[in-house]
Amino acid sequence: MSENPTPYTPGADPVAEEREGYTEARHRMRRRDRSLRRLLLVSLLAPVVGAGAGLVDAIFRIALEHAEKLRNGLIALAHGTPVLGFVLVVVGCALTAALGAWLVRRLSPHASGSGIPQVEAALNNELPPTPPALLPVKFFGGLSAIGGGLALGREGPSVQMGAVVAHLVGQLFRHSEEELRLLLAAGAGAGLAVAFNAPIAGAVFVLEELVRRFEARMTIVALGTSSTAILVSRLFLGKAPDFQVAITVPVLTGTGPIPYTPDASWILYIILGLVAGAAASLYNRSILGALTLTQRLDGISVEAKAAAIGALVGLVGWFAPHLIGGGDAITQSVLAGGMALGALPLAFLVRFLLGPLSYAARTPGGLFAPLLVLGSQLGLFCGLICARLFPHLGIQPEAFAIVGMAAFFTGMVQAPVTGIVLVTEMTAAFTTLLPMLAACFSAMLVAHLLRTTPIYDALLERVIAQAHPERHDAIATDAAASL
Repeated sequence: MSENPTPYTPGADPVAEEREGYTEARHRMRRRDRSLRRLLLVSLLAPVVGAGAGLVDAIFRIALEHAEKLRNGLIALAHGTPVLGFVLVVVGCALTAALGAWLVRRLSPHASGSGIPQVEAALNNELPPTPPALLPVKFFGGLSAIGGGLALGREGPSVQMGAVVAHLVGQLFRHSEEELRLLLAAGAGAGLAVAFNAPIAGAVFVLEELVRRFEARMTIVALGTSSTAILVSRLFLGKAPDFQVAITVPVLTGTGPIPYTPDASWILYIILGLVAGAAASLYNRSILGALTLTQRLDGISVEAKAAAIGALVGLVGWFAPHLIGGGDAITQSVLAGGMALGALPLAFLVRFLLGPLSYAARTPGGLFAPLLVLGSQLGLFCGLICARLFPHLGIQPEAFAIVGMAAFFTGMVQAPVTGIVLVTEMTAAFTTLLPMLAACFSAMLVAHLLRTTPIYDALLERVIAQAHPERHDAIATDAAASL
């Protein structure tokens, strides 16, 4: 029969206390060594995840470019027979949107929309990790929907496919749940990096938006995956930034594509941020409103709703084919100074309406690229007006377009560091960094004053409510009872 241990009295046995302290120190050292070994192992897998995500997402980008070229070519060809061509364009856009929605409903419901809220939910243990079946649905569903003309971005599919690759690699090497979480977040960041050829933005996106804290382990893994993903993707996509900025003012100081901003114009950038923040808040509410409206149409199938939205996009595409699709060509045209002042308001309004409608189709597709289109248009419009009102300041409107992209992004996502880094990497216009800070400050201030929920937070709530309806109903009941 074992005896009960004698209760420990502090100070009664200094020798035992010293021995106990030594033992605890050894335990701490062993735990730290094990933690470092696990960090080393997961860090060695980071380049593997990055290479896989870089390869998959680079192929997706190339396929999407070919699909959009094919769409524009077919629309141009259809104008040769106006009546039949019009019908074929509208029906074709409707069918591609319906196909994307059918793939989601039939094979992988969590592949709907951006995918970023789903990744965040998986990181928070609100959803199971991304299943392998999601990858082909996201790839071909996104290719069908965006290639068919919906105003959606490629970064949503890229982020979620990167997360799938990361989870597969982690499972293959039988990592723990915590290590799988690190790889999952880092793989998602690698997907964003490839989508916009922006490796630093991919890593920052993981820390600022997905895990929302800067910690050493996550930073190491995120940097490893993003850098390797870009290394692999550039073998297929090239090294140049995604957008080339027009040079309308001679620059002899080697400061980049545009000169530094005159100090006297800074107040104008703050005003631009205020306008962008208000517009982003309205756009945020428009997306959520469109989702709510389509969800209330319970009697209509998901495919039918997507087809109706696709038909509307096809109608716009018949008259203005350059205004549909992901929008990279629009942003490039803006940054190259190819849009006249008179055309900007209508183009902005069309894209402003198409974005929420396209997202409500429940097909794979992201929000980043459409946000950048709207921000660049709004920024260029403000820049052209300021250039006319204050000709003595030497304002370059394209600089306002670049800053407008970051400010609109900040107002919507409320992740200013990601927005600033992303736009800077995409345009190589580091001379606009300080104006970006000013504009993003005012854009985020307006978004908070207008009580605008960050778009991915709002979408995450919807994802969780759909995944756990019983919890959502209980919360709603408690809230009603408290009134």
